[in-house]
Amino acid sequence: MGEVLVRGAFSPNITERRDCSTALFDADGRLVAQAEHIPVHLGAMPEAVDAVLDQDPEPGDVFVLNDPFAGGTHLPDVTLVSPIAPDEAVVGYAVSRAHHADVGGMAPGSMPAGARDIQQEGLRVPPTRLVAGGERVDAVRDLLEANVRNPAQRRADLRAQLGANERGAERVGELLADHGERLLAAFDAVRAYSRERVESELAAFPDGTYTAADRLEGDGVTDADIPIEVAVTVADRSLSVDFSGTAPQVAGNVNAPLSVAKSAVYFAVRSVTDPDVPPNAGCYDPIEVHAPAGTLLNPDPPAAVVGGNVETSQRVADVVFRALSEAVPERVPAAGQGTMNNLVVGGAGFSYYETIGGGMGASADADGPSGVQVGMTNTLNTPVEALEIAYPLRVEAYSLRDDSGGAGRQSGGDGLVRELTVETDATVSLLTERRRHAPWGLAGGADGTRGVNAIDGEAVPAKVTREVEAGTTVRVETPGGGGYGEPED
Repeated sequence: MGEVLVRGAFSPNITERRDCSTALFDADGRLVAQAEHIPVHLGAMPEAVDAVLDQDPEPGDVFVLNDPFAGGTHLPDVTLVSPIAPDEAVVGYAVSRAHHADVGGMAPGSMPAGARDIQQEGLRVPPTRLVAGGERVDAVRDLLEANVRNPAQRRADLRAQLGANERGAERVGELLADHGERLLAAFDAVRAYSRERVESELAAFPDGTYTAADRLEGDGVTDADIPIEVAVTVADRSLSVDFSGTAPQVAGNVNAPLSVAKSAVYFAVRSVTDPDVPPNAGCYDPIEVHAPAGTLLNPDPPAAVVGGNVETSQRVADVVFRALSEAVPERVPAAGQGTMNNLVVGGAGFSYYETIGGGMGASADADGPSGVQVGMTNTLNTPVEALEIAYPLRVEAYSLRDDSGGAGRQSGGDGLVRELTVETDATVSLLTERRRHAPWGLAGGADGTRGVNAIDGEAVPAKVTREVEAGTTVRVETPGGGGYGEPED
């Protein structure tokens, strides 16, 4: 499914960066299998299927949605959910999610730094039939295309998602023809196997409650720090993760739907147990996540949330890692760059979006890798050649940021430098973190170096949207990862 989506899409955001994910669910909406794509997409997909199940899906339907308050993550992530029914009875669901380069809203790229409600971020689509009984619903497609800045690209990328879902249904149908009811029994068996594997890993963790806190660097409306606090309780081969001490929801766009917070928790727990356990609903059965309604990690509509998916999710993973470092210090790395370094440039007829890699934190037995995507993202970069062909942009610099990783017995990875010249009048948006508070080291390791954003040589805040003229240069220096252990060791 993932290969069909990547090969069939049009925009570089999917074909080059691979900012997309695919998965299969059973007839009751439980995750059976997923591709190794984007952590923040995959952990939240069950919420999308649950939202579609409430609409009584029928064979031949395909639902489209992006509403963060009805199964989505943030508005640019568009999800298609297709019932799989080889013999008229629904046996499962094929799901694809892809980050579309523009879905309307107040700024090109649909990731404005100063958004105060979700309507400013773009078109909000609750679960809606894009295909009904095998027939395309042209009115829905027309409505979607009328609300975006580059409708031909959106049409092509949606076609690729439809193709991915069709491939999933086709392959499940082939398996069902070969194995019959044994296939459906295997759905249950693989979930039970994964649950048992994760529970056996958690059994080795010392029982207790472990706490940690960190903060976001403003919400795009103000620069005030926003606290995130967690208490992780280990007991009876299970984990309870409570964010009750976290800040109330904020005016800006760093609020994160509960599905996003769950994704970050699931990612962190999988990382410190056994990442080779087959990823499905069984992995998450032993994990409970609580965040009070009306808070940063469970906001009420119409909260702005586009930055919550990309930045707040990173900080949630960080605080869960830090709490678990008290329980299993040998399994937890120092902090990575802790941001996706979102850069959006849009103008007449184009929307460029990229997340930029940085340094990964060192672990007890290895240096942190340099110049990689860290935490809740798993995308590639956009190659210089593809970027310059597709957009009115010129790459002036792209290199490792030497010595930006924290010192330690094991050193943190270095960040990156990405500098672009915008060759037309455009709007630039930056959604970033770790510009004020450095990624932390562990066990005596030094912190990583903080990131820096600049437009025409002038330092700008972590979150900013600016109108720029042709010839403007945008430079992003990403954070390094923290070190692990005393440097003198």
